[in-house]
Amino acid sequence: MSSRTINISDFLYEYLLDHSLREPELLQRLREETGGMPNGMMQISPEQGQFMGLLVRLIGALRILEIGVFTGYSSLSMALSLPEKGTIVACDISEEYTNIARKYWKEAGVNSQIHLKIGHAMDTIQELSGIDKLEPFDLVFIDADKRNYLNYYEGSLSLLRTGGLILIDNVLWNGKVAEQTNHEKDTVAIREFNRKLHQDDRIDLSMLPIGDGLTLACKR
Repeated sequence: MSSRTINISDFLYEYLLDHSLREPELLQRLREETGGMPNGMMQISPEQGQFMGLLVRLIGALRILEIGVFTGYSSLSMALSLPEKGTIVACDISEEYTNIARKYWKEAGVNSQIHLKIGHAMDTIQELSGIDKLEPFDLVFIDADKRNYLNYYEGSLSLLRTGGLILIDNVLWNGKVAEQTNHEKDTVAIREFNRKLHQDDRIDLSMLPIGDGLTLACKR
């Protein structure tokens, strides 16, 4: 029994992975390839990817909007949990990184289910908002430039069905959000974003200490 979340030591984290993680070989290869890149730390953790895939199954998601693809680990984690008729609209600005993603999507046989949009995500959100009778999304994952988090959240909330989920990554920002003397622009942006979501009565929410912090916001 515990009255608060347990601290995760390296030793305990290894135990968690050994007794929970069921990472397909393809995802492992993608994670290892990305981990060797200069910006490899931008990739989500494997246990977070598995958790997101489980959420896709739990809510019966068919339509997903992803804001921030990088090399595609999160996209692939979710796509592997979708039924054949499920789709992901994936937004990113980088051809270089998403070319890696495309390679793994194709190998996994889910490339036809993932519709990649290269360009600023707000442009894609505005484009989607202008489609008459657009079928709402069941799940949104936000993991892009932190200073636009609130814009991405507001834009995607309007595209989400009632009872749908928005997942927001990096909300604990390696602990920096709790350091009130830290005034780095990204830290301040995430801190303000977290404060506004805590006060938003349009959603039910829970902030989880998985990966770099993951907020689940369920639209009321």
